[in-house]
Formats: sequence, structure tokens, C-alpha cells
Amino acid sequence: MRFRKKKQLSKEALDIKAEKKAQKKKQKGKRREAASKKLIAVGEKIKHLTITVVRNVYKPCHEFFSDILHAPYRAATDVYALMFLTDVVDFIIIVFGFWAFGKHSAAADIASTLSEDQVPEAFLVMLLIQFSTMIIDRALYLRKTVLGKLIFQIILVFGIHLWMFFILPAVTERMFSQNSVAQLWYFFKCIYFALSAYQIRCGYPTRILGNFLTKKFNHLNLFLFQGFRLVPFLVELRAVMDWVWTDTTLSLSNWMCVEDIYANIFIIKCSRETEKKYPQPKGQKKKKIVKYGMGGLIIFFLICIIWFPLLFISLVRSVVGVVNHPVDVTVTVKLGGYEPLFTMSVQQQSIQSFTEEDYNKLTTNFYDNARAMQFITLYSYEDIVTAKIEGSSGSVWRISPPSRQEVVKELLGSPVDMTLRLAWTFQRDLGKGGTVEHTSDKYSIDLEPGNPVRADLASLLVGNRTDPVRVPHMFPNYIRAPNGAEAKPVDQLYKGDEEGYQDVTLSLMRDRSLNSTRGAQEWWDISIADCPPSTGDCGVLPMVIFNDKVSPPSLGFLAGYGIMGLYVSVVLVIGKFVRGFFSEISHSIMFEELPCVNRILKLCTDIFLVRETGELELEEELYSKLIFLYRSPETMIKWTRDKLSSDNR
Repeated sequence: MRFRKKKQLSKEALDIKAEKKAQKKKQKGKRREAASKKLIAVGEKIKHLTITVVRNVYKPCHEFFSDILHAPYRAATDVYALMFLTDVVDFIIIVFGFWAFGKHSAAADIASTLSEDQVPEAFLVMLLIQFSTMIIDRALYLRKTVLGKLIFQIILVFGIHLWMFFILPAVTERMFSQNSVAQLWYFFKCIYFALSAYQIRCGYPTRILGNFLTKKFNHLNLFLFQGFRLVPFLVELRAVMDWVWTDTTLSLSNWMCVEDIYANIFIIKCSRETEKKYPQPKGQKKKKIVKYGMGGLIIFFLICIIWFPLLFISLVRSVVGVVNHPVDVTVTVKLGGYEPLFTMSVQQQSIQSFTEEDYNKLTTNFYDNARAMQFITLYSYEDIVTAKIEGSSGSVWRISPPSRQEVVKELLGSPVDMTLRLAWTFQRDLGKGGTVEHTSDKYSIDLEPGNPVRADLASLLVGNRTDPVRVPHMFPNYIRAPNGAEAKPVDQLYKGDEEGYQDVTLSLMRDRSLNSTRGAQEWWDISIADCPPSTGDCGVLPMVIFNDKVSPPSLGFLAGYGIMGLYVSVVLVIGKFVRGFFSEISHSIMFEELPCVNRILKLCTDIFLVRETGELELEEELYSKLIFLYRSPETMIKWTRDKLSSDNR
């Protein structure tokens, strides 16, 4: 009984425990269900809040862009010409103000950089980006895609503001408020943004007919249109872009043909309108104001072109020329192909300018020589300097013993001529003007076999002679330093040309302070022969240098060509261009002497119109009609006949 009671009690206890566990599980399940319901409710709230926020942001943006792209009322406008003008201004600002867009380019000059064949990468990238935006803008304008223009506008606005206010100040280390060039560029870019926004709001025009410069037939439009046609590759680039992004059945050559015909007809139309405004009575001669106004200007222009090189070089030499004396004069003497005997350089302290007294003495010495005076009068005393070259070599004669023996052997026994060469080099400061920094030349004397100078030099080298060796007619003391690279002796100041050069003496000097002859240092001395000791300058070689005036740095690009270069590069090119206006006029009479071009002009505009409306088959037919008109002179006469003359007939 006890065992049974215990067993019953244990079963009851187990049942109670099981009930408690079941109750706990139910409570946990209820808690989980309540938590999951709370999470679902929170998720729904977050989802609803997110959708609400997205709708609040998306709906206004969607309505804004839909109102722009699908406006119920649009007044189509065309401000592409103004947008293109602002882009051109920004392009010019980048070219001439590139120094403001770089960190280490504050003192950079893009003109000098390009003249040195160096193109900065940042400068090239900026120009290419600016040019690419102009091309994309033209393509969007031709395709009339407002959505594409809107996307392009948004990209430009964010990109340019990010670059202008964050990237550029970090690169240049200058705040935007301190960069005036960047502010000017940004100002015109803001004008471009305003015009683009107005274009997007109003929409592109449904019809793009011809060039905007050809809308009116007056002198201003004619002048601007002619200038537009003179810009290299601009007409061709515009025509090709129009052909690429415009729906047409014409080939590229046919398209160019229509554009050329339209341009010529516009020019003729402007001329005919001018004749209507200023009619010329029949049978009366031209007024003097017309003849002397137009003809006089043309005559003056042609005369200026013909005489431009001579006048320019003369003005450079006499009026705007800059005196640029040498800053370094170097004289070298060589015997054959061996080590130079003599080398000496003098700088500004030994290069003395002429005074009026020196100039008067020079003119007095050559007063009886008309040829010499003609040359001297071309220069003033400010253009002449005297370089006093020390007679002792500035460097030791370092020749090896075998080469020394070869020199002696060649001097005494060689059956061929041996050359004794005197060379001089002048260096100028290019910062003051000019195009050539180093000017040089040389004078050679051929010492034939049996010449006593060869034997005397050999004796001097062997040591059998101590007296100086006299070399006749070796030193030209009057040198002209032109703008070019050759500084030749002034032949007008010498009687008998090279025979008038001064005689010099060559001496081989040795350092006597050294006891050993093997270790003695040697150098050469040169002096003017027969120099009176009373002058005190016998140990100096005086070289009188006549310096041509050089062009200032601003005109160096023209003066560097010289007279013949200017004639070939400027006069002949302009002459070829001018000749086109005065020659082969008879070949174009039937296409230019048209009394009334209204019908042809209307035919061209009709081609543009049917192209814009998508009537491509009609475009092709009208083009064939235009070509037939230019192929048939009789039809051209009928089409271009003036209405008044046709009514009278």
C-alpha cells in the first residue's frame, strides 16, 4: 500500500511538473508571438515612412522634370548662338589665363611654353573638355533632344561646381574669391547655364534653317558671315556635324554643295540689297568718295604689303630696335687638327662701349673711303663696342709629347698645306631681344710647304728659337655682329680685303719658376705686330664689333625670318590670297552676276524646310532641281531675271 501510494504521488508530481512546463511553453509562445507582431508593426511603420519620404522626394522631382519635358504650352526659342558665344569666351579665357588654373603655373606664359614645343597636360585636358562640351551641345541642338540636354545640363552643373569650388582651390592652393580669372570663367559659364535652362524650358526650335548669321541681309551680317568663313576648319567642321546629326538623303559631298551654294547666294543677296539702298543712276560715273575711299584703301593696303618687309626691318633697326651688346667674346687659335694654341674669353668688364670721340676718330680714319663711310654711317656710336682680348692664353697648352713631335714633323716635312685658324664667338643676352644667342665665324690661313712661318713655328716648338713668330694678315679687328649666326669681318673697312688684316706675333711661353723642363707649363701669347710701346696696349688684341640692332622680344617672331623670309612667308602668301579676288573672275560670272537671287534662295530654304519636316524624298527632288539649275545657264537666266525687267518685256 505504501509502495502504491508513493507511486501515485510520484505520478501526480510528474503530471504537475508537465502541466507547469506546458504552461511555461505557452507563455513563451505568447511572448514570441507578441514580439513578432511588434516587429512586424515596426517594420510596417518603417516601410510606410520610407515610402512616404520617397514619394515626397520623388513626386516633386518627377513633376518638375515632367513639367519641363512635357509642358502643355511651349514657346520654342533658339539661343544656341548665345550659348556658343559664351563657350567661345570661356575657351579664350582658358587659353590666355591658363596660369590661374594650376598650382605651379602662376608665372607661366602659355605662348612661350608653346613656342618651346611644350604642351602642359592640364592645359590640353581643359581645352579638350571645353571643346568636347561645345561639340556635344551642337549635337543635342541638331537632334533637338530636350531630355539629353537636361541630363547634360545636370552633369555640367554638378561637375563644374565640384571642380570650381572644391578641386581647383585644393590644386591651386588659392581660394575661389582670390582667383579673378576663375571668377571670370565661372561668370560666363553661369550665363551659359542660364541660357541652357531657358532653352530646356522653352524647348528646341522645330525647324533649324541655315546659319543664324544669314537671317538678315545687311552689312553687319555679311561681315560676320565672311569672318565665320575665314576661320580655318570651322565651316567644314560645322557642315560635317550637321550632316552627321541631321536626317537627310544627301551624301556628304551633296550636302557641302548645298551649303556652298547657299553661302554664295547669301553674299550675292547682300550685294543686291546694298545696290537697292544705294542705287547708281545709269550713265553716271562713280563718285569720287567711292573711288578714293575704296580704291585708295586697296592701293594703300597693296603698297603696304609689297614694302612691308623692307619697312619692318628698317623700323626694327632704326626705331624700335634694341641695342644688345655681346656679353662674352671668345677667341681661339688652332694649328691644324691639334690642341688649340690660344683660347681667351672676355666678359662685360673688358667689352667697352664706343664714345662719341671714338666714333669721330673712326670716321676720320676712313673719311676718304666712301665704301667704308657708307657702312659706318649705318651705325651710331651706341652700336659699337671694343673687346680688349688679353694676349696671353687663358689656358695652358696641354699637348702630349707624341702630338708635339707630330706637329713639328708636319710643319717641316708635310707636302700639303697646314691650316692656321682664328675663330671668334660672340654671346648675346636673349632676354633683351633677338633670336640668336651665339654668333661666330672663323678665318683660316693656309701655310703652304716652304712658308717661313712653318719653319719658325717648328723652331719655336723644338726650342731653337725664342723670338716671336710673325704671321701676316691674320687678325681682322673689325667684325660685324648681325642678327644671324655668322659674324663676318667688315670687308668695307679693309683695303685689299684679307690683305688689310693686321699682322700678329705668336710666342710660346714657359714657366721659368720650375727647375725641371719636363714639368714646365707652356702657353701661347699673341700680340699685334709693330705695336708702338707708347700706346700701352701691345699685349691686348682690340676687336671692334659693329652690333646690328635686334628686334624686341615682342617682334622676335617676325624679325627672325629676315627680309627674304618675310617676302616668302608673308608677302607671297597674302599675294596669292589677294590674287584670288582679281583673277579668274570670268569663270564665275554666270554664278555671281545674278540680278535677282530670291528664287534660288527660296529653293535652298525649301530644301532646309522639307528636311526638317522629314520629307526626305522631296528633299532629294529639290536638290536635283537645284543642281539642274546650276547646270543649265539658260534656266539660270530665267530664274534670276529681275521682276522689273521681266515685266517690261
